[in-house]
Amino acid sequence: MSVMSNVEAAFCRSAPWRGFARRVVLPWALGDETLSGSVLEIGGGSGAMAEANLARHPDLELTVTDLDPAMVAAIGGRVARFGDRAHVELADVLDLPYGDGSFDAVVSFLMLHHVIDWADALAEVRRVLRPGGTFLGYDLTRAPIATVIHRFDGSPHRLYRGEELREALVDAGFATVETRPSHLGQLVRFTARA
Repeated sequence: MSVMSNVEAAFCRSAPWRGFARRVVLPWALGDETLSGSVLEIGGGSGAMAEANLARHPDLELTVTDLDPAMVAAIGGRVARFGDRAHVELADVLDLPYGDGSFDAVVSFLMLHHVIDWADALAEVRRVLRPGGTFLGYDLTRAPIATVIHRFDGSPHRLYRGEELREALVDAGFATVETRPSHLGQLVRFTARA
């Protein structure tokens, strides 16, 4: 997993993004899913989605990870008000420091494409999920707009098509997999059950 480019970090930390993420993106990304129990968010960025999830789901104990120390600090400040319901850690999604079956759910919002070996990350997500657990979220796809933006900002990335994600989730051992393209194929939402 890689750290964000300066352009992405500035966007991720912006107040407009945080507000939009809370009011629009999170409800869209989760759909009908309600999060509860022990949940892991991988690649938490500035913590906008973590903060919104903790506020929206009172029965949630959330662990948020990121590889970028600056983002870990930002997340920590954003979720501190939730006390011991929120845990923030520096961690690589390719080598998560948690035992097998540690979480009821894992969420990922707009970050998998930054993991060059994202298929390996899916296997690691599957490992830390309890039987019957859910992996859900959304990401960019290998569409023209995302490709141009990532070439321009120079951030490490490996974009994929929705069908590639679906196949990789099945290969990682998920029993039920659903991928849904959105926004003219620019994004993909996914739900996978262990």
